[in-house]
Amino acid sequence: MSTALSRITVAGAVAASAVLLLSGTAFAHVSVQPQGEAAQGGYATVNLKVPNERDNASTVKIELSFPAGHPLASVMPQPVPGWKVDVTRSKLAKPLETHGEKINEAVTKVTWTADGSKIGPGQFQQFPISLGRLPEDTDRLVLKALQTYDNKEVVRWIEEPQDGAAEPDNPAPVLKLSAAADDEHGGHGAAADAKTDSKTDTHAPGATTDKADAKSVTTAEAKAETSATDTAARVLGVVGILLGIAGVAFGVLAGRRRSA
Repeated sequence: MSTALSRITVAGAVAASAVLLLSGTAFAHVSVQPQGEAAQGGYATVNLKVPNERDNASTVKIELSFPAGHPLASVMPQPVPGWKVDVTRSKLAKPLETHGEKINEAVTKVTWTADGSKIGPGQFQQFPISLGRLPEDTDRLVLKALQTYDNKEVVRWIEEPQDGAAEPDNPAPVLKLSAAADDEHGGHGAAADAKTDSKTDTHAPGATTDKADAKSVTTAEAKAETSATDTAARVLGVVGILLGIAGVAFGVLAGRRRSA
């Protein structure tokens, strides 16, 4: 019994180790994750997540490149303690127009260099960036990255994932864009629609009729209850009178018997 239990324990440990190793391999890539929603045509704050994949080296530099086919007018990195950040801008072949202004330059690359800090083995670091306006003619942005270690090794996260195909060895970070919300383009949005529906339900003719019907039912019930109470009181009154008469008659008869 103990031998079988030991075998089960060992098998479970091996399976758990395999799962941990596989999960580490699958998720230990440089990736980009939005804080909330990244909608087409809007602005978003995203985190560039950089894990350290080496046991004997630390990450000291990250370069993130933006697609030339979908230039962004605004790219603002948030300061990260222990890291120096450089923003590279390039002239656009075709100016962008946003908020009624023409933009002739766009950010093509952001570089973070270790300045008193590193990403050590078994660690990761997030680098927040504000992006906008996001393009409206695509549902994703492929952001290529280079990761440099302190032993001079450079890992190129530049392979674009393809739908239906196996994940490449060094996939590029992909920012998925959701469909533009109504309020992004002057609509009401879900909250406003819910508020409008609430108002409509409260003031619609059907709602008024329902209130009137409920009031009529309540009034009828009250009247019926009052009528029933009055009837019961009358019945009790009549019963009391009859009992009184019966008592008087009984007293008279008793007096006659005594006289006789």
